[in-house]
Parts: sequence; structure tokens; C-alpha cells
Amino acid sequence: MSPDRTLAIAERIIRQIVKDRRSMALVVVAPLIVMALVGFSLIDQKPILNRVAPGLLGTFAMFFTFLLTGVSFLRERAQGTLERLMTTTVARGDILVGYLLGFLLFATIQAAVILVFIIVALQIEYQGSIFEIVAVLMLVVLVAVNLGIFVSTFARNEFQVVQFIPIVLAPQIFLSGVIVPTDQMPTVMEAISVVLPLTYAVEGLRGIMVMGQSLADVWTNLVVLAGFGVGLLIAAIATLRRT
Repeated sequence: MSPDRTLAIAERIIRQIVKDRRSMALVVVAPLIVMALVGFSLIDQKPILNRVAPGLLGTFAMFFTFLLTGVSFLRERAQGTLERLMTTTVARGDILVGYLLGFLLFATIQAAVILVFIIVALQIEYQGSIFEIVAVLMLVVLVAVNLGIFVSTFARNEFQVVQFIPIVLAPQIFLSGVIVPTDQMPTVMEAISVVLPLTYAVEGLRGIMVMGQSLADVWTNLVVLAGFGVGLLIAAIATLRRT
């Protein structure tokens, strides 16, 4: 891999998204609107809000990151930019890692907006260190970016990317412990939750924010999330090779 080529691709992605007002609005405004609707509906039930906050944080970080990455990556294909890159001597790994770094910047900003809103506007009570919460959240964002890139290789237009949202994200929302704890689900549903990355994100965030645990206490969740991130990137490279 060539760091110079990878960074050049990342820089181009960053410049392109900054110039796109729709994408920048999606990064900042959309999470604020949705979080306000959900959060302020529970503002008078603070114990419930404190309990579900880790799940909301992980879910919305993954949702908006997946949407931003999927649509932006598909646009690169639709404009023919990706195909032109693949006809050059640039390695496929360089191409996808470059896209990853470019999207990761905006996904991180998006996750920061969600986290600040939950803490400042909703004033939730949390136990662990803010830096440890951010560490888990960064892994969630990494997984979501690679998931968006991987899934978008199967879509032909933006409408199809949107159609993937219920297929990819709905099972994670309902089976990852956001709504019902995984150990209270039917055996089959609990078994499915084991292969969903959001399950480990929710467990890790809940352990830190609700139980006051440290990163050392939730290290298994971190390792699994990192594994999902690497695995999805490898899968995206393999899929791209066939296109």
C-alpha cells in the first residue's frame, strides 16, 4: 500500500463532501433533529433516558454514519470516479482505505455531535470517563463506515442504499439489546444478536456509562468491534475486486 496515494484519495473525498451542502447538512443537522425528537420525548423520565442513552448513542452513531458513507460512496461509483481509480495502478486496498479515512473524518464529527447533544442538551447522567465513551464510539463509527462501503457495492442508486437500511440496521436495533436485553430474548433471537456488531457497541457503552466500568472491563466488546471493522473492510475489498 502507498500512504501518499491513500491520503490523496482521502483528501479528495474530504474536499468533495465539504463542497456538498446536502452531505454537510446530513452530518450535523439530521442527527440533531432525530436526537431532539427522541431525547426530549423522554426528558421528563430521566431514569429511563439515562438507561437507554448508551443504546441510543450507539444506534444513531451507526445509523447516520452508515447512511452518510453508503450514499457518498455510491455517488463515487455513479460519477465513475471509482471505476477510473480502479483502472490505474492504485491498489484496491489504497482506494478503500483512502475512502475510509475520508469518510471517517465526517463520521467522527457526526458522532461527536450526537454525544455532545446527549450530554449537554439532554443532560444524561453517566458513570464512566468521557474519553472511554469516545473510544468505544470511535470503534462503532469505524464499523459503520466499513459497513456502509461494503453494502453500497451492491446498490445501483441512492434509493437502493436506503432500502438496505431496514435490512442491515433494523435487526441490529431490535436484537442488540437497545430495546430488550439480549438475555431476555428467545434463544434464536439471542443467538442472532451474537453476530451483530451493535450488540457489542451497546454492551460496551452501557458498561461504561451505566455501570461505571473501564475499557479494561469491556475489552472483549472492543476486540469484537475491531474485528468487525477489519472484516468488513476486507469484505469490501473482495467485493470491489469482483465489480
